[in-house]
Amino acid sequence: MRDLLALACEECKRKNYTTDKNKRTTTDKLVLNKYCNSCRKHTPHKETKIK
Repeated sequence: MRDLLALACEECKRKNYTTDKNKRTTTDKLVLNKYCNSCRKHTPHKETKIK
């Protein structure tokens, strides 16, 4: 029941990270503070779909 997803920077909208989450226990969108190479700083990264 774990789904793969991408984490995209909220400032530049680039997909920098991939991870997975359990859809049963975490129903809302995942938001993590990660480092963005293009922005060169720590920014919130929000869950998006992998194509």
